[in-house]
Amino acid sequence: MEKIILGKNGLEVSELGFGCMGLTFGYGNAVEENKAIEIIQTAYEKGVTFFDTAEAYSQGLNEKYLGKAVKSFRDKVVLATKFGFKEGGSSVGLDSRPERIRIVIENSLRYLQTDYIDLFYQHRQDPEVPVEEVAGTMRDLVNEGKILHWGLSEASAQTIRRAHKEFPVTALQSEYSLFWREPEKEIIPTLEELEIGFVPFSPLGKGFLTGAINSDTKFEANDFRNTVPRFNEENRKNNQALVDMLTNLAAQKNATPAQIALAWLLAQKPWIAPIPGTTKIHRLEENIGSTKVKLTIEELQKIEELSSKIELVGERYAPAQQKMIDK
Repeated sequence: MEKIILGKNGLEVSELGFGCMGLTFGYGNAVEENKAIEIIQTAYEKGVTFFDTAEAYSQGLNEKYLGKAVKSFRDKVVLATKFGFKEGGSSVGLDSRPERIRIVIENSLRYLQTDYIDLFYQHRQDPEVPVEEVAGTMRDLVNEGKILHWGLSEASAQTIRRAHKEFPVTALQSEYSLFWREPEKEIIPTLEELEIGFVPFSPLGKGFLTGAINSDTKFEANDFRNTVPRFNEENRKNNQALVDMLTNLAAQKNATPAQIALAWLLAQKPWIAPIPGTTKIHRLEENIGSTKVKLTIEELQKIEELSSKIELVGERYAPAQQKMIDK
């Protein structure tokens, strides 16, 4: 797998990373530890060197799984984790006070069984703590050798500029896919100008772009998509046109809809590293296969033309989560 560089300071990652969230959080019950370790290690064996987790993904359990999985090859991979929620819970509220960040970094180092974090993100912007203060804490942690780089998640262009001016930001992690193209308006031009890398989460539209979800799909009771307006039955039915488009293109390329969706992302900028996640080995292999799917200029233009005629409906977060998005 090819490598790309995020930011100005040479953080090298595999062009496709692995998002660990779904192993323990968000999409139903947590998988068993041995299964989580197996899929992480398989990803590494197949060329993935960039792994993403967070304190908020089951308050340390996700980090523990990842730490155990990569312990024998820790120096060969890039580990990213995040801080920013009260008590480590995404439903409790925001907290990016320096003292809270200090608690999180010590916990993450212990859970991940490592002496340093390669990339430490602020998970959401805390309106009670100026981002300059957060950036200053990141500078201190870099100077102490506890982190190598820092980043933001779901930050506005204005916040990115303020943070980067205080202490250079290496990467932004935010949602971006054919299912959510809002970053193209302000975020991507800002990142390009400042030479900040982009790590799209939910690059497969929380599973929708795989073609495995339709209006009849029933999610587990503790699957957060039950609360997402874009995933209600009516909106899934309306948004199916995008999946149909991908399915038709995939058939012409001897690929899958998911592979076309990921290949499209990889073709956007040379400093974009998507982090699809899965709990299934065959889906992991499918995702990694997207790096071999090369879309021509004509095919990219066709995707642009066809997708521009499709009106996607539904908010991407429930109201409580929407309030936490930086404007």
